[in-house]
Amino acid sequence: MSSLRTENLVDVTMPQMGVSVAEGTVIAWRVEVGDRIEAEQTICEISTDKIDTEVPAPVTGIVAEILVDVDTTVEVGVVLARIATGDGGAPAVAREPSAPAGAQPTASAVPEADTAAAAPPGATTPTAAPPLAAASQPQPDRPAAGRRYSPVVQRIAAEHGIDLDSVPGTGRGGRVRKQDVMALVGGNGHAPAAPGEAQPPLHIESPYRPDPAPTAVTSSGEGLSRMRRQIGEHMKRSLDTAATCTTWIEADMSRVEAARRQVGVTALAFVARATIAALREHPALNAWLEGDRYTRVREVNLGIAVSLGDDGLIVPIIHNAHELSEEGLAARIRDLAQRARARQLTPDEVQGGTFTITNPGQYGSIMATPIINLPQVGILDFEAVVKRPVVVTDSDGNDSIAIRPMTILGLSWDHRALDGALSAQFLATVKRELESR
Repeated sequence: MSSLRTENLVDVTMPQMGVSVAEGTVIAWRVEVGDRIEAEQTICEISTDKIDTEVPAPVTGIVAEILVDVDTTVEVGVVLARIATGDGGAPAVAREPSAPAGAQPTASAVPEADTAAAAPPGATTPTAAPPLAAASQPQPDRPAAGRRYSPVVQRIAAEHGIDLDSVPGTGRGGRVRKQDVMALVGGNGHAPAAPGEAQPPLHIESPYRPDPAPTAVTSSGEGLSRMRRQIGEHMKRSLDTAATCTTWIEADMSRVEAARRQVGVTALAFVARATIAALREHPALNAWLEGDRYTRVREVNLGIAVSLGDDGLIVPIIHNAHELSEEGLAARIRDLAQRARARQLTPDEVQGGTFTITNPGQYGSIMATPIINLPQVGILDFEAVVKRPVVVTDSDGNDSIAIRPMTILGLSWDHRALDGALSAQFLATVKRELESR
């Protein structure tokens, strides 16, 4: 590939699209070397297992280098192109691509005062990959008739002998998605559910997925996938960085169960609404801690963890969630979950979260210790709603045993930023909101 010589080069890297996205594929370049490009103008299109999106230019300048060919898959943080920000320089002899960047640029810190701040930095990047191959090295097979497929789709099709040219695509622009291929082999690709149908589980921690079907035992083990390693690295980094503590509280969901049946939504929407109310009352939990810099954020940008089955997980963000009712939150959760599974989220929809809810209770679990989604300082775990006998007290102070739908809410919180008393007060507020609606 050709290049332009300049004194000031700005890297355009493969962006991080969620904590478990480890790589992306360049599916189209919108510019050529030597073209002038404006800041925020699309420089290329990428595809990941979760999102198809456009990559904007970080600065205005001249495209000096394009380092990654179309249909090439590279790790997060790898340099895709470079933009010259000086006078554009003069044409120079092409040079070998350099090693990928170790990390993508992070957003600047936000002042301590309440603010509608920009999104926090994304997850840290994985170990850098080897330098990109030169054009003379073998390239992966490209699909016929101009159709492009993600690495996951190609792998599944190869394993099951499926001709991808004959598969109708339901993605953007007729793109074939994993769900389309899995439908042909009888698997569950978690296609978006129609209104009224049960939604696939929403959660963040992969251990909360059902056990896979038994398979024959072989003499050789399988290594962790790159996505699985990325999730593990992010979770381990959180445990190594945050002073994680977890506090639990029980809540009687009787009124929520009655109310949600009337409006036809899940209990998660009511838990989300109660959480938002508690964050407004205890704003210290609606915050980021980046190193020693602690920042409270005025808006509640609520992350709802969504399972993508074998594709991992992602946490879409409901920005300004405090402006929505239970019905509005339910609609937003349903929309984001469906588009997450269809890989139709935009970068803004997976960045800037100030607090996260994970909902593994749909599997029947009753207690868990969620891992904080850094740089946030808290995450709420919503467990199964289970009918069981409890002691209730009437208005005259008389106790009796009754059957009530109960749940356990767990709050993991960062002791560097918060104390136990505040976490207990926060959970008590969530409980009050759920039981007194």
